[in-house]
Amino acid sequence: MRKLLAAIITATLVVAAPLSAMAGSASLILDARTGKVLSSENADVLNHPASLTKMMTIYMAFEAINRGKMNWDTPIVMSKYAASRPPTKLGAKAGTSITVREAILGMITKSANDAAAAMGEKLGGSESNFARLMTQKARQLGMSRTSFYNASGLPDGRQVTTARDMSTLAVALMKNYPREYRLFSTASFNFRGRTIRGHNNLMYRYQGMDGIKTGYTNASGFNLVSAVKDGNRRVVGVVLGGRTARSRDDKMAALLDKAMGRASSSGGARLVASVNSREPVEVASAADASDLPVPASAPRVEDVAPVAAPEIARSELAPKALGYLSDTVPQERPSALDAVTPTAKIGSSAKPLASVASTGDWSIQISAAPSDEAARALLAQAKSEGGAALKSANPYTEAVGKGANKVYRARFVGFESRDAATSACDALKKRSYDCMLLGDRG
Repeated sequence: MRKLLAAIITATLVVAAPLSAMAGSASLILDARTGKVLSSENADVLNHPASLTKMMTIYMAFEAINRGKMNWDTPIVMSKYAASRPPTKLGAKAGTSITVREAILGMITKSANDAAAAMGEKLGGSESNFARLMTQKARQLGMSRTSFYNASGLPDGRQVTTARDMSTLAVALMKNYPREYRLFSTASFNFRGRTIRGHNNLMYRYQGMDGIKTGYTNASGFNLVSAVKDGNRRVVGVVLGGRTARSRDDKMAALLDKAMGRASSSGGARLVASVNSREPVEVASAADASDLPVPASAPRVEDVAPVAAPEIARSELAPKALGYLSDTVPQERPSALDAVTPTAKIGSSAKPLASVASTGDWSIQISAAPSDEAARALLAQAKSEGGAALKSANPYTEAVGKGANKVYRARFVGFESRDAATSACDALKKRSYDCMLLGDRG
């Protein structure tokens, strides 16, 4: 019996070992001018993001500021729940308020978990609802393998990401919110008479690095996303699962040193994220408020297909001991008509635009994607979340542009009235989708 038990234990360890190794060291170095991957290791393997999560929390805050939903001085009440988040934190007492600026700077420098939770409650009503909105935003940006369950990155076995997805988010922050992104280079700030100092130590010693975020939990290991500018070269690096902060920083520095010379020095101010070097996709610019977002990277069909996040976590990410240490060491613009007659696809059948839209004059556009498959996947997910307002809507895609600049508009068509289309947009916006109303067969 003992021999049988020993054999079972040995077999279990042999099977589990590769999975445990997969949920560890990963990296990706991206040329943000061309979208070319300069180096990668396990770039699509699931890992825990830890406090890299706060990059998305901050992205959502920047978005809310730019949409006028709040400003830098808007007060954020520190709830009892938020105040109780384990260190690291700003330490504001329950019932008191901090400003949006203080919350964001607290997340950037100290990686404050209380500030992240409070921001989540401010923007989502509750942290859990905000996490759902974060995941939806991740899908819109093209982060097809990332799932969020809290705003801070505190341990949750279901909260997963990849090195590739984190590079996509970094490029989205730099491209969509260039002025706000500069805050990621903040070394310290004054909070209630105290100087809060950052611990992104590599940024302080690596020439040209201007951000962006560190992360650590027992489960994730030491994570880091970095951005470096050298003349017109722009490179983003991601390292996940480091054993120590120092070894993580040293690995990032070595990867960047090796990659910078191969990065493009042309391309102007354009920034691009990519799922692979053959399909670069330009990230949407927030400067044009009339634009809808193009996903920051080209999601693959198998990655975007709806999968329950807990199932991903159970099947692809080996369990680790969860601890509560977090960073304690240091669009395309739609137009009514295009020059080229568009091709529409609903399911697998292609139809001309007028034929599809003949049942109703009004339509809406939620995004644009680098492939027809990715656009249809986004529409399928949006329809599943849009409720009754989208029940009778028809998903519709059309190709615009040529070659590397081709994108696919993701739309719902066939609304009988403006009110019906507006109602669908409102339903989607509540779920953090962008939506543009289009009339006259849009």
